[in-house]
Amino acid sequence: MKGNLNTTQLFQLLLILGILVWCFLIVQPFILLLVWAIILAVAIFPIYHRLAGRFSGGKRKWTTLLFTLVIAVVLFIPGYYLASATVRGTRVIVEQLEEDSLHVPRPDPSVAEWPLIGERLYEEWQELAENTQQYALDHKEVFLEGGSVLLGSVGGFVGSLLLFVISFFIAVAFMYNAEMGYVTAQIFLKKMMGSKSEEILKIARDTIRGVVKGILLVGIIQAVLALIGLEFAGVTPAGVWAFLVLIFAIVQLPVLLVMIPPIIIVFSTHDTTSGIIFAIYAIAVSLSDSILKPMLLGKGLQTPVIIILIGSIGGLLLHGIIGLFVGAVVLAVAHRLYTFWIESQEVVQ
Repeated sequence: MKGNLNTTQLFQLLLILGILVWCFLIVQPFILLLVWAIILAVAIFPIYHRLAGRFSGGKRKWTTLLFTLVIAVVLFIPGYYLASATVRGTRVIVEQLEEDSLHVPRPDPSVAEWPLIGERLYEEWQELAENTQQYALDHKEVFLEGGSVLLGSVGGFVGSLLLFVISFFIAVAFMYNAEMGYVTAQIFLKKMMGSKSEEILKIARDTIRGVVKGILLVGIIQAVLALIGLEFAGVTPAGVWAFLVLIFAIVQLPVLLVMIPPIIIVFSTHDTTSGIIFAIYAIAVSLSDSILKPMLLGKGLQTPVIIILIGSIGGLLLHGIIGLFVGAVVLAVAHRLYTFWIESQEVVQ
């Protein structure tokens, strides 16, 4: 009888496991979409709550619709501007490679007069400008292959933008039913974590908002500002440089490293006044995170930079461009929960 009972339990366990695996396979294509929607919902909810939380019934529905339209305009226009500029710049490079017309602009003779590096920089740059087409012809296949990869990556960026749009509307639905969602999360965590469920939920919420505001939003602002300055200065491809600014900002590397080459290009192809103005603007954009982060974060983000770096790069490699955003948030939440778990353990004597 005991053996029969164990066999029955085994079959029950296998059945439950099979159903769970099947359910996972069904929702797997949508997991990233849903995770990003939850992140957006948690991050934006304070704004939504101030606007629509005081209403009910029909008024709340109209307020939610108004909120959706306003936030969509605020978020999607800069995103589309950045994405289209990046795609346009990358496509121009690939087309020039295909048509054997790739060229590097010649430096202004005044570059040779720069202190310390001027003469050497002018000579190297001049030689590169003179031999660009021949070098491109000699290595055309390699460049085209790399250009195709880059264009595919940029295409992934556009796909991520579309995914972001869909996630945003799902996030609005989550926010509209926030009370029910919060209660459900509490019940689930209480079954999993016991009495500490409420505190764990608050830690996850605060970490998500901190990373989104202090890392992702700041990175997007810096990238858009950089794109505006680059296009005004006539630096090409402006979208690719701005895209690199976005990546550097999110992975917490100095944005100034990306802006130095455009500064040199502007100084060498424009007059000195234009170069100085652009350099000041580029440095201001690079350092703007030191002003934006305190404004958006308040008390600060309790996540080490290395966690954000690993999460962003790992997410990028695993999920593409949108993983750059999701990876940083997920790993930051996991780190904060791990820290909380370690600190809450009683020391065994």
